[in-house]
Parts: sequence; structure tokens; C-alpha cells
Amino acid sequence: MKRFAVRLPKKRKQKIQLGIAIAFLVFIVISVIYTFLFLKHDPYLTNLSGRLESISILHPLGTDHLGRDVLTRLLLGGQQTIGYSFLALFAAVVIGVPVGIFAGYKRGIIDRVFMRIADGFLAFPETIVAIVLVGLLGPSISNLILAIILVKWVNYARLVRSTVLVEAQKEYILVARINGLSPRKMMTKHLFPHIIGHVLVMASLDLGKIILLISAFSYIGLGAQPPMPEWGAMLNDSRPYFESMPQLMVYPGLAIVFIVLLTNMIGDYLRDRFDVKKEVRS
Repeated sequence: MKRFAVRLPKKRKQKIQLGIAIAFLVFIVISVIYTFLFLKHDPYLTNLSGRLESISILHPLGTDHLGRDVLTRLLLGGQQTIGYSFLALFAAVVIGVPVGIFAGYKRGIIDRVFMRIADGFLAFPETIVAIVLVGLLGPSISNLILAIILVKWVNYARLVRSTVLVEAQKEYILVARINGLSPRKMMTKHLFPHIIGHVLVMASLDLGKIILLISAFSYIGLGAQPPMPEWGAMLNDSRPYFESMPQLMVYPGLAIVFIVLLTNMIGDYLRDRFDVKKEVRS
């Protein structure tokens, strides 16, 4: 018998993938935000008599090495990891986009100064720069967020600047200038619609990277500090018990992988959706 495979159109397949990703992402975010519905245990209260317990009705995911409920700390850890990632991403976009627009539109000495600053940040890998900054400022989640913002804003500024430089050479911009359109209206009416698509794509792809960065830094002790429940810190705390209770590392590890995959799926869809070259060809 011949096997028949159902082939979905590319656009329909992308919409299905986006729907699944958004549905799971919304579910995770809601479950993290409304953690109080699940908070039957104090995530910071230690109970050495009940340490390293297996799955039970009282503790659906067991307890850790200090007797704390793993499910409660996993949900609050998602609140910390995802919340701080959104905060760092939002701050980087808010700083980078206006700087990129201003540098690309004004040109001259302002653009040259910005490019020298950007070259200084981009001379080394982002992770190395973040490690140096956190090492100088001291290990803490607030210093880590500040370091990520200082590293990431340059990428958005350069992206927006290059987009503005390309659009500024087109005829409709020249016509708008001849007609006396103010710079503010020029940016909001003509330039911003071309910028927003590129920024959304980069931001959606950067969210997963920032989540990994926060988790990795917390894992090596440069991010969230005990007893804060953060996924990377939970991985670090569970290392000595990997052989006896590997699930203590599996739960936060799967949470990190799952949320990063979802953000990447959304980023891939947005990249196809806002592909300028594709729109020009069509």
C-alpha cells in the first residue's frame, strides 16, 4: 500500500507552529505569574527532616537538598528567569532604538561617535564582555541584568541605524523632506514602520539567548544568588545530587530548553513574516 503524507502549505504550517508556540508560551507565562495559585509551600523555608523526598501528593515534584518544595521553586524560578529576561530585553530595545534612529538620521559627528562606541562593544564576544562587567560590578542578578543591557543595546542601535540609512536614500524620503515634513513625523510615519519588523524579529530571537545567558551566569555563580529560586541557580544547587536524584537538574533544565525552543519558534515565524526581501519580490 502506498503511504500518503498530508502536506500543508508553508504559510499554514507556519501559522500552526506560531499558534502552538504562543499557546504554550502564554500558558507558561500565566502559570508563572499566578504562582500564588500553586504556592502551598514557602519556597525559602528549609526542612532538613524532609530533604530529597521523591514525588508525592504533598510535593508533586519532590523536595530539594534543603527540604524545599521543587514545584514551588520551579514556578518562582520561571518568574525570576523569564521576568528578568523581559526586563533586560525591554531596556536594551528602549535604549538602542532611539540611539540608532538619531545616529542614522542625523549622521555627521554623532554617527561617527556612536560607531566608535559600538565598535568598542563589538570587539569582543558578548559573553566575554558580560563576564568582565559582572566581575567588575560583583555577582548579583541586578548587576547581571545591567551587564546584559550594556551588551545588547548596541545590536539594536546598529540594526536600526543601518535600516534608517537604507531608507533615507529612497525617493519617498527625499520627497517628504522637500515637502517640509518635520523630522518627528518623518520618523514616526515613514521610518518607524520599516524599523519595527526588524526589531521584533531580533527581540524574539534575543529573548531565548538572554534566558540562556541569565541561567548560565546563575549556574556559575555570577547571577542569581542563594536562596533566590532561579532555574540556573537551581541547576547549580542540584549538581552534587545528580547521581542520587537526577530529576532535581532535569526539571529546571527542561524548563529552560522548552521556553527557549518556544521563543525561537516565534522568532522564526516573525523572521519569515517581516522578511523585507520576500515582500519586495512578491
